[in-house]
Amino acid sequence: MHLEPDSPYLADASGYRGHAEQLLLPEDESAVTDIMRRASEASIPVTISGGGSGLTGGRVPNGGWLVSLEKLNRIVVHQGYAVCGAGASLTSIQAAAAPSKQFYGPDPTEYSAAIGGTIATNASGSRSFMYRDTRRHIRALRVVLASGEVLALRRVQTPPFDIPQLPVPDVRKNTAGYYMRAGMDYLDLFIGSEGTLGIVTEVEVVLLPLPRQLFTGVVFFDSDDAALDAVDAWRPLPGLRMLEYVDAGSLDMVRERFASMPATARAAILTEQEIAENEDAVDAWMSRLNTSAALIEGSWFATSAADRERFRQFRHALPEAVNDLARQRGLTTMGTDFSVPVAKNREMLRYYRETLDREFPGQCVIFGHIGDAHVHANFLAANKEQWQIAMRLMTAFARKSVELGGTVSAEHGLGKRKRDLLALQFSEEQIEAMKAVKRRLDPQWLLGQGTLFAPPAVG
Repeated sequence: MHLEPDSPYLADASGYRGHAEQLLLPEDESAVTDIMRRASEASIPVTISGGGSGLTGGRVPNGGWLVSLEKLNRIVVHQGYAVCGAGASLTSIQAAAAPSKQFYGPDPTEYSAAIGGTIATNASGSRSFMYRDTRRHIRALRVVLASGEVLALRRVQTPPFDIPQLPVPDVRKNTAGYYMRAGMDYLDLFIGSEGTLGIVTEVEVVLLPLPRQLFTGVVFFDSDDAALDAVDAWRPLPGLRMLEYVDAGSLDMVRERFASMPATARAAILTEQEIAENEDAVDAWMSRLNTSAALIEGSWFATSAADRERFRQFRHALPEAVNDLARQRGLTTMGTDFSVPVAKNREMLRYYRETLDREFPGQCVIFGHIGDAHVHANFLAANKEQWQIAMRLMTAFARKSVELGGTVSAEHGLGKRKRDLLALQFSEEQIEAMKAVKRRLDPQWLLGQGTLFAPPAVG
């Protein structure tokens, strides 16, 4: 299929755009296999497209063929797991699991994301405080290699070749570079590899029983310090599955849409807790709030699914507003995806604040997964000159994250837009070890050219 330059297939949610010779829409795994055999014979680069919700250009092609897996969307639910095509959306997986009172744990912000895309980046999301990343919820994969060979991989299957071990940062979330560990499962190599090692066509995901009862809150504070004190106090709570942060600038961006926010609120913490049987969650939380300097009267609390959905929309409105503003200004979005050791959470946040107040005042909002010491600083550049300043600050923030023992990518991947950050976390020798694995599985360097690594030199 021919693609016009303005085709939505040629962009991702960040606004980053590319080009391709043609779009292919395989209807099953055998069609994917055929595509890769033909591409291999003709040395044609192939980029894999999911739902388009990525932020780093991983699904955006720089020539060659673009292969969308949207038709591989079959879902079969079993007790404790589901078998899903790579093109199945998170929304459809949750809807399919709900009648059996089950759900899929990872909760990336964009529910239109395809499960294959979340595997490519090892995504996590707002419930990551309890459920962590995608990797922990994958039981099996089917993968088509660049040659067209099909792998059927399950847990406890080891790689058929030696994989050197890379250093692991002491963080709760990390998806920078390839997963290369001693004694690893083979399928883990493909999770988080950003579509550069093989094409995931089918996945077996863990399903969990729906909790008996949840207590959800959007708790407002009149200062950042009060909010951060509450985060530290609440981390040890049993059953806590969400601990999210929203700063003053973020609140101001969406204040018109959510008029019931207290006027004096300068920070918010989103929490969600699984409640044990016979536990009085309301009394317990009222006691916590009374000792946390929260704006109790203006905060929001819910026990119903309808109210929880309203709170999810509040959380989703933040990145949506950032992306919309960037598109209106004709720019790609620019936001951090760095996580640091939990003990360094305040230090990293302080570095963000001090640097931004000095060099980019009033033009950045910060929100995200503070329970994991992983917040997103989102630059609101007004023009290309300011966007270049944001690029420079992005690199400075990445260096600081690594200096504190953190990672340059926690859940979004590096894609094409941020691939240069890989060298801040890994040495040349370590990156070469990753490239050796790439050459082993994709000798012609056909899959995901320009993602994670610069394209190989021609000639």
